[in-house]
Parts: sequence; structure tokens; C-alpha cells
Amino acid sequence: MKRIELKELIEEGENLYCEFKRKFSTPEKIAREMIAFANTRGGIILFGIDDNKEVVGVDSEKSETELILDAAKNFCEPPLEININYMDIQGKEVVIVEIPESKNKPHRLQDYAKDFDINKALVTIRVKDKSVQASKEMIRILKAQTNNLQLKNYSLGPNEKAVFEYLSKNEAITVKTLSNLINISERRASRTLVKLVRANLLMIHVKDNGEEYFTNI
Repeated sequence: MKRIELKELIEEGENLYCEFKRKFSTPEKIAREMIAFANTRGGIILFGIDDNKEVVGVDSEKSETELILDAAKNFCEPPLEININYMDIQGKEVVIVEIPESKNKPHRLQDYAKDFDINKALVTIRVKDKSVQASKEMIRILKAQTNNLQLKNYSLGPNEKAVFEYLSKNEAITVKTLSNLINISERRASRTLVKLVRANLLMIHVKDNGEEYFTNI
């Protein structure tokens, strides 16, 4: 990354692809941020930059790097592959952490469980300029992306037809709405909507607060 590119990143502020950190906080918190980028479209964390875009620098790039690498390796499951670089801005050292989009989604905060438990795993994703906890629906979609489980020749049953009938009169539908609409469990409603996303018949969206809804493509 060139100096001018870093300055442009700072000027743009935090967004889907960029997060500012004044300094390393705790490995759990930093792991959550890195996991969110890896589970979404990748991104960059700049250490030594305050939320107001002020360049404050880090006290020690070596110790900061050791903490970041430890978080990526020991607090993320599976461990994350990241790239770390440094740049001097205004006489202050900034640590640049690049997190590529993962091909092994979903990553979760290390819980030392032998198998992935969708009910207990803490999985984060990036939504605009925030990292939020992923829902079970989003986790299933992340798993499908990794396994390339795109549905083909997906037949539409009464539940699916109810979804499209509802969307012909409304802009969006949620798991709870579908559950109430056709009197099925939220778990079954969730699976119905996730399958439609996997079949490329619906899109999933996430609000700033982490709530999800589904729309026609």
C-alpha cells in the first residue's frame, strides 16, 4: 500500500472494508473484528488511528504485531491468514492489517468445541462500518458458500409460493413474518428462506442492528 492510498483510506473513514483502532484492546475483540472481515468481503484494520481519523500511532509495532498475530491464530477458529504492514504517517507508526475474504467460512471466535455448534458459535460479519453477530440464517449461507452448495432445479412448494406471493405485495419478508404468515415454526421458515437464497431466488440483507430480511433479486 502506498502512502497516498493509506491517507485516502483514513480520510474516507470506517466503512464495510475498513476499521480504525487506536490501539490493540483485547484478543477477543480484535478477533471478532478480523472474523467479521474474513466472513464478509475482506478488509483492513488500521491500528494507530482514532475513530475521529486522528493519527495517534502505536507505542510499539513489534508488540502490537505479536498481539494481532496471536488473536488471528489462537482466538479465531479456523485460524486466519492475515497480512501485516507498517507505515509512518505524520511521524507516527500505523499498523496495517489486511484480512482477505476467507474461502473457509464461517470463522468463529475460538470456543474449543470439537464440532461447530450453530447454537453456540460466535460468528461475526461486517455490516456497513460495524461488525455484528451473524444469525443462524447467515451462518448457513456462509457454510453453503464454502461448500459451493448452490441449489439447482429447486422445486417450489406451498411454503415457497407463499413467500413469493407475499413479496408480490410487500418489499421484504423476515423469518418471523413467514412463520406467522403460514403458521410454521421459525426454524422451518428460516430453512425455507435460506434455501431460496442458495437457489439465487432471494437476496438476504442485514440492517445496521443486525436484523435480517429477504427480498426478490
